[in-house]
Amino acid sequence: SCVLESFGSERSTKLMRLSFRRMAGFLFIGLLIELSFAAGLLLSPQLLGRPQTRAAVAQRTLFDEAWALAESQFFGTVPAEQARTYAAIHGMIGTYNDPYTIFAEPPATELQDQQLSGKFGGIGANVRREADGRIILSPFADQAAAKAGVEEGDVLIKVDANIISATTPLNDILAWLRGDVGTPVALEITRGTQQLAFTITRAEINTPSVTWRMLSEAPDTGYIDVTIFSQTTSDETLKAIDDLRQHGAQRLILDLRDNGGGLFNAAIDVASQFVEGTIAIETHRDQTESSFAAQSIGTARDLPLVVLVNHGTASAAEIVAGAIQAKRRGALIGDQTYGKGSVQNILPLSDGSSLHVTIAEWLTPNRIQITGKGLTPDVVIARTPEDVQANRDPQLDRAVDYR
Repeated sequence: SCVLESFGSERSTKLMRLSFRRMAGFLFIGLLIELSFAAGLLLSPQLLGRPQTRAAVAQRTLFDEAWALAESQFFGTVPAEQARTYAAIHGMIGTYNDPYTIFAEPPATELQDQQLSGKFGGIGANVRREADGRIILSPFADQAAAKAGVEEGDVLIKVDANIISATTPLNDILAWLRGDVGTPVALEITRGTQQLAFTITRAEINTPSVTWRMLSEAPDTGYIDVTIFSQTTSDETLKAIDDLRQHGAQRLILDLRDNGGGLFNAAIDVASQFVEGTIAIETHRDQTESSFAAQSIGTARDLPLVVLVNHGTASAAEIVAGAIQAKRRGALIGDQTYGKGSVQNILPLSDGSSLHVTIAEWLTPNRIQITGKGLTPDVVIARTPEDVQANRDPQLDRAVDYR
């Protein structure tokens, strides 16, 4: 059996299973986080410890030999031990030739934990890198950064003792800005010709994963936008459905565009509100299978449904879309989805880093494996960059007209 576990303070003691799309970068700190790290989380009975074979011991001896020779013979400055260790792990994982089997260093692991929990301690500001390498802050109204005096367009040059350059990883900067609620963080910024310093007390930043509204252009239609499947998504979806019903919704549009995935069990919970029966099937290395069924009660199984998807719809979001399409519960409208149908274990390491190792594949209820293919919408229609710039949404327009 599989039990949902939570990310957070207990992460270091748990073995977790994820289904996720590679992280392209974290662009936000505060109320918005742009994800491309999607995940499905389940407790796994797999054990970390395994007896070492004679060959493994020999290879370890060879590694130690090479490490010692390089360290003793190198003419220049020897890299820090941690840097060499991380590089060795990255290299080893790279030999598996699987884009989803990766080594995540502590900053990326911590950001992932915070993203999936739906809240963290931070300053409440959008953080982005410009083409010239500058880090630009955009504080959110009434959040800690804005209250301290940070303004739109301020250029971040230092966080505590950490000087920021054009090559400083964005994940590192985000990790420096985040921390326990109530703790201070010192920022230095430039604003035009001025250089200013701020000390900001970190506050709890909540990042809702679901937004919803009644559509003015279709008064009978409720619109639900799910941006990630986090620990709060199931409850937020239930709240959205209830609120939209109270406002007269007689049909729903579920928007999964640019949803890179999230917690596996959250995807099962959300899909359960719309469909019955099997939602996803997992196949394992030993050829065994696990089936994941919908909850006994769903709150929106009676409402006509349309689902919006695009190439950014991946992993756990594809589980939901795939179940709805396979059961002919609602039409998929938009672009071909990403095509991420594998499952990973997250193996926490002692220093706060983690290994993500592919251990299974998942199938739609009609046993379709989507890796590299994705889901083909029932109605294929694009939304071009020109549409986005002009604030047009032909995909949503088509969903409104679809009956």
